[in-house]
Amino acid sequence: MYRILQKDRLHETVERMVIHAPFVARKCEPGQFVMVRIEEGGERIPLTIADYDREKESVTIIYQVVGYSTRLLAEKEEGDFISDFAGPLGRPVDLEPKKRVLGIGGGVGAAPLYPQIRRMKELGAEVDVILGGRTHSFIILEEEFRAFSGEVLLATNDGSAGTKGFVTDVLKQLLAEGREYDEVICIGPLPMMKAVVDITKEKGIPTGVSLNPIMIDGTGMCGGCRVTVGGETMFACVDGPDFDGLLVDFDECIRRQGMYKDMEEHICLIGREG
Repeated sequence: MYRILQKDRLHETVERMVIHAPFVARKCEPGQFVMVRIEEGGERIPLTIADYDREKESVTIIYQVVGYSTRLLAEKEEGDFISDFAGPLGRPVDLEPKKRVLGIGGGVGAAPLYPQIRRMKELGAEVDVILGGRTHSFIILEEEFRAFSGEVLLATNDGSAGTKGFVTDVLKQLLAEGREYDEVICIGPLPMMKAVVDITKEKGIPTGVSLNPIMIDGTGMCGGCRVTVGGETMFACVDGPDFDGLLVDFDECIRRQGMYKDMEEHICLIGREG
């Protein structure tokens, strides 16, 4: 059992939890994730490691309350326990020293982006960040990024903060101003990452992305998280979840992610008897 040390709400549908998980905290690195099971007999869900503290033996997760299991997780409070917290899983992202790096996060994609951009700063890079959301309230970790970033620029669909539009609008503006980046790290919805890569590929800027396909066990056994990268089939859970965005077949990823959309409103029987 794993105790919840802290819980707070970042948005009406987005929450942050700090979990006491000594074994995970000891080994985890930016880019990795955990498989969480809230209660015995429940489903396993993959959640990105948003932060960790080796001394406190804690791991931070950020999740959006969208389905049965995340709603069940949201019912937990500080001091409560969750059944399973398995990890770290996936490959740590390969981060090398760079002169200047741009991070781009869309919605809850800011959570896995945060430890990577912070690590790039620790490696000596100058870092800028673009955060996007439907409205200002959908943008998370803004102040946390501001603590170490040169600039944090916002983009909102409704214009409630920063540029009215998309993160790609801000990216285009930065490049038009002559900003030069050695690398872009972009994490968010698949269409957003695809749109960013369409721009960076044309400019020849190396771009890392994090993929979140359907995932069941997190060990490569189910095959549900397969993606095509550079013409080769890979599994996001063991080969990723971070990949060279310039090589990812985003169209295939988007098709596969929408395969079960018409079933999302089914009546869930998990936890019911009979």
